[in-house]
Amino acid sequence: MKDDVYILGIGMTRFAKYPEKSVKQLAAEAVQALLQDVNIDLGRVEAAWFANSGWGIHTGQHCIRGQVALTPLGIQGIPVMNVENACAGGSSAVHGAWMSVKAGLYDLVLAVGAEKVFHPVEKQKMFDGFISGTDVEFSRAMIESFRREAKKKAEEEGAAGKEKEGAHSAFMDIYGMGARLHMQAYGTTQRQLAAIAAKNHRHGSLNPLAQYQRSMTVDEVLADRVVAWPLTRSMCAPVGDGAAAALICSERVLRRFPEARPVRILASVLASGNMPGEGEGISRRAARRAFEAAGLGPQDVDVAEMHDATAFGELMQCEELGFCPVGEGGPFAESGATALGGKLPVNTSGGLECRGHPVGASGIAQMYELAQQLRGAAGPRQVEGARIALAENGGGFIGLGEAAMCVHILEKAD
Repeated sequence: MKDDVYILGIGMTRFAKYPEKSVKQLAAEAVQALLQDVNIDLGRVEAAWFANSGWGIHTGQHCIRGQVALTPLGIQGIPVMNVENACAGGSSAVHGAWMSVKAGLYDLVLAVGAEKVFHPVEKQKMFDGFISGTDVEFSRAMIESFRREAKKKAEEEGAAGKEKEGAHSAFMDIYGMGARLHMQAYGTTQRQLAAIAAKNHRHGSLNPLAQYQRSMTVDEVLADRVVAWPLTRSMCAPVGDGAAAALICSERVLRRFPEARPVRILASVLASGNMPGEGEGISRRAARRAFEAAGLGPQDVDVAEMHDATAFGELMQCEELGFCPVGEGGPFAESGATALGGKLPVNTSGGLECRGHPVGASGIAQMYELAQQLRGAAGPRQVEGARIALAENGGGFIGLGEAAMCVHILEKAD
């Protein structure tokens, strides 16, 4: 008996702002979408991993979130593991589900990520939720320093007056600082960042589940309001809500579903940040382990979903994951290599910038897109001949680096 592990079925809601819906409602919609993908009795599920970050901040539901969300669906009496790993929560839930099946503990496991980020009345809680994904004490002082520097740089670039202080999450200041350092070191330009965002807006316009479905040009992205220089609003992930769900299974269970369209999980790696002196950051460490486990390299990947909370995030990950040399992420994107029809299409879903980023759901949404690509079911955004896919999902920050990261490598199952 093989010990291969598969995504048996997967589903997600459209990501958007849903002030009238609860986390429980969103989770139920994602599970229902999954059941439309694969016909199965939920009573056969043996365990569940549930990802969420902000439910407690907004409503006081700090504990037993998975049990509360899944019980109305009739999922009870089984082990439920609650996962909080900031923006990497959804992919961490899949990692836990994969690990339990790989170990032979279970044959059929559910992973769900559900999040409500948008709150029209208590807006400050949204931003409190974002900064909670960092070392809060350190971040408050660091962000104030970043904002002073960004304001000075914006004035030098003639962008003064466009920046609206306090209207964005703490992460945008961290990404903005990272982008400025990259520009100073390698000559990366704001226009190259805009090319990444415009590409993702084009991809998002082809995705009916994306929060933003409007194509934008490079010039339109550049003309948008500055959030944290050099990042404009169109280069940044929006605030929104949503959920996604995946069924993870063993080879033994897969044989019972001949009509399913499974995707094989070749590698599932979860890493944490900050290893001073090791010579490689969290992305490189996680990707190296994933490629080794899969017996592949960056050159074998046909399509990728990356954690692009900003356009700079995508640029940085293209370099860190080995898809282009360090310092060449800007020219690589500007060449069209990461667009549909290019050498390595990246974020065909529109990415976090356009598909949306309801924190605990984002990692599973990446796998939804890649599963559709490997099935040949992505419609107008289909990558021709896609067989190997990679998902990179970062979570939180320790200093200027991600606190958590999952890298998954998926394969088309013949």
